[in-house]
Amino acid sequence: MLLGIGILSGIVLITTTAFINISPEFGGKATKEQKELYAKSNNFKEGKFINRDNIQMSMDFKKFVKSMIGYFKPLPNTRPNADISVQKIDSLNIVQYKDSTRLVWFGHSTFLLQMNGKNILIDPMFGDVPAPHPMLGGKRFSGELPIEIEKLPHIDAVILSHDHYDHLDYGSIRKLKDKVGHFFTPLGVGIHLQEWGVEAGKITELDWWQERNFDDLIFRCTPAQHFSGRGVNDRGNTLWASWIIASDTENIFFSGDSGYGSHFKEIGDKYGPFDFAMMECGQYNEMWTEIHMMPEETAQAGLDLKARIIMPIHWGAFKLAMHSWTDPIERLMTKASDLQVPVLVPQIGEPIFITEQEIKNSNWWELY
Repeated sequence: MLLGIGILSGIVLITTTAFINISPEFGGKATKEQKELYAKSNNFKEGKFINRDNIQMSMDFKKFVKSMIGYFKPLPNTRPNADISVQKIDSLNIVQYKDSTRLVWFGHSTFLLQMNGKNILIDPMFGDVPAPHPMLGGKRFSGELPIEIEKLPHIDAVILSHDHYDHLDYGSIRKLKDKVGHFFTPLGVGIHLQEWGVEAGKITELDWWQERNFDDLIFRCTPAQHFSGRGVNDRGNTLWASWIIASDTENIFFSGDSGYGSHFKEIGDKYGPFDFAMMECGQYNEMWTEIHMMPEETAQAGLDLKARIIMPIHWGAFKLAMHSWTDPIERLMTKASDLQVPVLVPQIGEPIFITEQEIKNSNWWELY
């Protein structure tokens, strides 16, 4: 029996190692020269990117086992009872739209932003499963997307927050790369894009508090409290970030993934107020509050940012934690009401117009 267990363990180890080394989904690795460049960042210590004050997820073995048991244990309402319906949008609609700033949510943290005549994708994860292989993750809650990736028109820019599978998807990038003008990423993430066929000249990597003009827009890379990694031993090899997209008249914030921290108030004081803030609210657990906010913290972060309206993201698409799938929105709405923070909760695919003053929420999630 021991011999059989040993042989099986060896097969699993060999198969896993081969998969990691052969599969392109795991991305690229920084060269020695690139690491020397990253070493100039205040967020890069001893060969790894770190959070401010070196905050990190304290996941000991006991917590890890508890987390795995909780994830695979059947729990009520962790997925909708049926596929979530989405509002569709076609390529011609996108091409012909030249009006005020508009956003389209694809579920989780993916957006199409149309601003100043430009098409901008944020964390374009269009895949069915947020994992390096379909067998390693759960399928998307919606059976379709507002528009399929193949039907998207030219995209002027893509903004990426970090390299986790639910934000940076190999299949999506491969299909998008030839129709995208430029990619903006935190330090290191561009290495994955180059590995997947994106030309180096089409990639701009930024550190926290750095910014770049994009014609008449400004993209600002700002802090987040999270981590990175796509493989077994590459944690912290790339930086994670939140982003600001600003025009002469509008100011938009995208949180990426982040635990709650003082950086939200710092960003709000430096660059706020914000007309609209897309705020992480989902896939949390008391065991990893350092790197993912609880819903009540999401509401407070919106207040810290001086956001006129916040929208919960990082929910509505995948099961990546043990809470019920509606827990994020229910708890956020309660706390936001207490703090008097306006919350917009559109359906997937429903157009979001930044200039609209009235908030109308249909509580669509209650249908599932």
